[in-house]
Amino acid sequence: MNIQSVLQKEFGLKPIQIKNTLELIDAGNTIPFIARYRKEMTGALDDQVLREVNERYEYLKNLEARKSDVARLIEDMGKMTDELSAAIEKAVSLQEVEDIYRPYKPKRRTRAMIAKEKGLEPLAAVMLGPVPDHLLEADALNYIDPSKELNTVEDVLRGARDIIAEEVSDNADFRKEIRKLFHRYGLVETKAKKEEDSVYRMYYDYNEPVNALVSHRILAINRGEKEDFLKVTVSVPEDKVLAFLFNNFGLEQNENKRKHLALSIEDAWKRLIYPSVEREIRNELTEKAQEQAMVVFRENLKNLLMQPPVHNKVVLGLDPAYRTGCKICVVDETGKVLATTVVYPTPPQNRIEEAKKVLKELIERYKVDVISIGNGTASRESEIFVADMLKEIKRNVKYMVVSEAGASVYSASKLGAAEFPEFDVSLRSAVSIARRLQDPLAELVKIDPKAIGVGQYQHDMNQKRLGESLSGVVEDAVNRVGVDLNTASPSLLSYVSGISTALAENIVAFREKEGSFKDRQQLKKVPKLGPKAFEQCAGFLRIRDGNNVLDNTAVHPESYSACETLLNKAGYTPDDVRKHNLALLDLIVQKTGLKNLADELKIGEPTLKDILDELKKPGRDPREELPPPLLKRDVLEMKDIKPGMVLTGTVRNVADFGAFVDIGVHQDGLVHISQLADRFVKNPMEVVAVGDIVTVKVLDIDPVRKRISLSMKEV
Repeated sequence: MNIQSVLQKEFGLKPIQIKNTLELIDAGNTIPFIARYRKEMTGALDDQVLREVNERYEYLKNLEARKSDVARLIEDMGKMTDELSAAIEKAVSLQEVEDIYRPYKPKRRTRAMIAKEKGLEPLAAVMLGPVPDHLLEADALNYIDPSKELNTVEDVLRGARDIIAEEVSDNADFRKEIRKLFHRYGLVETKAKKEEDSVYRMYYDYNEPVNALVSHRILAINRGEKEDFLKVTVSVPEDKVLAFLFNNFGLEQNENKRKHLALSIEDAWKRLIYPSVEREIRNELTEKAQEQAMVVFRENLKNLLMQPPVHNKVVLGLDPAYRTGCKICVVDETGKVLATTVVYPTPPQNRIEEAKKVLKELIERYKVDVISIGNGTASRESEIFVADMLKEIKRNVKYMVVSEAGASVYSASKLGAAEFPEFDVSLRSAVSIARRLQDPLAELVKIDPKAIGVGQYQHDMNQKRLGESLSGVVEDAVNRVGVDLNTASPSLLSYVSGISTALAENIVAFREKEGSFKDRQQLKKVPKLGPKAFEQCAGFLRIRDGNNVLDNTAVHPESYSACETLLNKAGYTPDDVRKHNLALLDLIVQKTGLKNLADELKIGEPTLKDILDELKKPGRDPREELPPPLLKRDVLEMKDIKPGMVLTGTVRNVADFGAFVDIGVHQDGLVHISQLADRFVKNPMEVVAVGDIVTVKVLDIDPVRKRISLSMKEV
């Protein structure tokens, strides 16, 4: 297989794009580095396409390795033929390779093996050949041997049929066609295993075609089966399968042969093929559903991580609770902890006035700008308390309810303990809740992406695959934003291109010992940070007030010379970059032409465009181009909302079937996919993303089940 040709065809890319991309990957370059700094070589492929190419590349390499292994194993058995060799070479999936290998793969002792041990293989061959009506039973008489438990003609014929059944089952072409029948005619059927009511009640007597079942239903059915509420089967019209198998044998030749081959084929289907292929189809559906769920999870996570930070604000974090009280933490504009305490405004204590007094003093003393409230237990009561208190103070303080998903995971982690050894677990949660409003990305990278709470059925997925997939999203987000080399935590640094966990710790240790970095070149002095790691990471690390203004941009050190030549050509100095005074750059480009200017500077046009963007906005944060978070001063309750009301809310999660929107009543409302737009919507992500500020109309409220139905149509 020519892997480059396969990838080129599948992704619709030019040969040079695939060739260069694979060479860059094989040379140990990271996806963020390739996407940002090797655009000329890849034709400016973005990080998502590069990751897909890389995943497919790994699959095809594994496929080739497995084909080689299977060919060697069959060769070692002395059973390789030209046809087998050609079939292995032509295989385009691991499933095909395993089907080819199935007849030769070591098995547990089967009925066919036992029959072969009893010497019945020649009779099976006769049974498959052109045999007159009367000879089959007559031949069987020659094999009767009580010492082998072959006491009757039927014992002998049954053994021969077992051999044929296994041959039918092991036929790769048969299995391939039967899978197609499952996909074309298969029906997933579910029945209740328990009488009790549950969230799976819609599946208690349910069926849907294999080719129509959507991902979230597959995962729901799987979970219902795992929790022992459902019995799940995949059926296929048996007459179609048997007709296909019968057509591959000369069953019309004689009645005797037809009877015994029909019994062999039916046995092969019911005992061997159906259970195996049903399992394969279930696995295939599950893998497909998991991949789709991962796409949703990745997109939600990306949008959550790229939420605009609330910069230059003093934030009071409030981790709500009932009996143990609300944990409070005040952090300054840089996230440094200024104060912590505990107040008890919620039941059963209800020490509301005392809590108000404490918070008012903190707000006044530290000039708090925003209150960040976790959305967990007692969040509703805490929000009402905060909104009520804010009416009593003159300072213009607003609040926001933030997702506290993962805060408890961080609090109890080694990282949380190392960062705040003097705090107990609950106070660390308050710090996390405050900081994730200031800079969601910097705080959320400290938490396992699976625990952030913007996915579907994440606990039912292949955890290794999910972890790798989500880590890629975090890596892309971190590198797209860039990282302050002098303030970043080891957690944040470890997601930077080319920096391992150990290197991240070395950077922080070096920073603590030597003081703040003044120049990117100092990175080369960090223990174990060699030339390759420097090449991969340098462009993504920022130094705010360093010796070289370019160190506060995404311009890579390898392009500094070209950048300085460009500035000189326009008559600028680094001070002009700091002052954002570069109006003449556009005139230079217009006068010289982008291509000519790139050629003159000995760089590619994509790199020149990136340099021009960075020089105009040194230190820019791409997240700041998005709408800011929705901050509030007052609160709504479920009883306050009525059908027909139009409200503004924040998208908290997106699923295959719609979007969950926080409209400020503690319970997120659901905008079903059918209510997202005045047109047909195939995928909710075409319309909304996590963090979007949207206008919605209330359709229905169910206080008992705590459900709110919303619409974005005609709003």
